[in-house]
Amino acid sequence: MIAWEEKIEINPAVLTGKPVIRGTRLAVEFIIELMAQGWSEADILRNYPGLTPQDIQACLAYASATLKAEKVYPLPI
Repeated sequence: MIAWEEKIEINPAVLTGKPVIRGTRLAVEFIIELMAQGWSEADILRNYPGLTPQDIQACLAYASATLKAEKVYPLPI
């Protein structure tokens, strides 16, 4: 698995600090949303030729790490 830290950056000066693919203004959430809509890796790479398969893997790894760290507390009824 790729170390997402090598490919994903969080910089307050870029997209108000949203995680983006390093060197781009493409947010991780945008790439994940494309995949959720049914875009394949090939579709994304064809439409965004500056990206690499490793960039997409890093987005997925970042999303996975973020969800693993998330804490959910049920609200009392």
